[in-house]
Amino acid sequence: MIIQKMLGNGIRIVMEKIPAVQSVSMGIWVKAGSTDENENNAGISHLIEHMLFKGTEKRSAKKIAEDVDRIGGHINAFTGKELTCYYIKTLDTNVEQACEILIDMFMGSTFNPEELVKEKDVILEEIKMIEDSPEDDAHDLVSEIVFKGTPLESSIIGTPNSLKAITRKMIMEYIGKEYTTDSIVISVAGNFDTDNIFAIFNGKLTGLNSSKDKKKKPIPIYTPDYKVKVKDVEQSHLCLGVKGVMQEDDSYFPMVILNNITGGSMSSRLFQNIREEKGLAYSVYSVSQSYVADGIFSIYAGIGHNKIDKTLVAIANELKLLAKEGITREELQTAKEQLKSGYVFSQENVNSRMFSIGKNTLLLSRVLTPKEIIEKIDNVTMEDLYQITQRITDIKQYSGVLITNQEYNLHNSIKRFI
Repeated sequence: MIIQKMLGNGIRIVMEKIPAVQSVSMGIWVKAGSTDENENNAGISHLIEHMLFKGTEKRSAKKIAEDVDRIGGHINAFTGKELTCYYIKTLDTNVEQACEILIDMFMGSTFNPEELVKEKDVILEEIKMIEDSPEDDAHDLVSEIVFKGTPLESSIIGTPNSLKAITRKMIMEYIGKEYTTDSIVISVAGNFDTDNIFAIFNGKLTGLNSSKDKKKKPIPIYTPDYKVKVKDVEQSHLCLGVKGVMQEDDSYFPMVILNNITGGSMSSRLFQNIREEKGLAYSVYSVSQSYVADGIFSIYAGIGHNKIDKTLVAIANELKLLAKEGITREELQTAKEQLKSGYVFSQENVNSRMFSIGKNTLLLSRVLTPKEIIEKIDNVTMEDLYQITQRITDIKQYSGVLITNQEYNLHNSIKRFI
């Protein structure tokens, strides 16, 4: 059962009690990510996430780690385009200590200037690591193109120049503007006493501003574009992307199913055709990502340098076939079963339950029960899929990124080979 309450200062808390387990996962979610940044402070949300682990007024960074280990806990955090989450998982017998550590980090971090300098160097190495992973780099670059002119265009990690320019003063000002009570949700899942959890958090997250200014978010006309990055890589990395669906779109679940059929599993069309039948790629798949105000559908293939043309043709042909013949009822049923089982399996983990109720409460102000999600998957029809298919089958509407070891005109190739 999911229970939603509001703390005395207006922060929402959502709790799901699961008596059958012996663990508890709790997270503090903030509606602040790269979409809330600008050119001058790009990457600041991610930097703040790192800095919350670097020491509080009560604990050093080492003491935070020791105290978490002492209760057998696991603590972590992540930053996205629209949010940041700080979370801890522990045994149900240590829930009060875990909450106290999480609250101390969230409210008591000092943002020590010396630690700030060191952590910037850590993130600069993280930027290099992403650039050294052409697959991740290709996805980031195609996302920048598809979302060009919108807040979703921004990289979560920022750039070396923007990172170096961020000061402690900028961090404190950003927290004051973005870490407001109307932009924070606490989510808890596992075996716990709901009244006790409420009492632990109530009155602890004090001194925060109540609301943040609403930002104007432009909606430019999407125009396909292309980027080729030449570097010393062992294989070429092709990523194509087109506008997808937002989280609240009626076509959200049909798109999830269509993605599974197109390139979301080993039995998917792209995998079977491009890898198994033609042997063009070791890794080939599609991804559907949905945000509050927009979405992207992308196709990735890791291929030999001499197989770029053939892979483009193969992808285009699969999209044409999808547009012409649609999908079969057997494919629809198989995809539904795959998605339902994947969802049910994930919900057997308290972290996944905490992530689900926290993210949906923060971004959508509502939580779908597992039963409701299963029903939405089951209710997708052939007509629903036909409608959403039309959005992704014209390869000329795709933007493209290619990371390869040679000069290549991706735009001309798409026009020439398709």
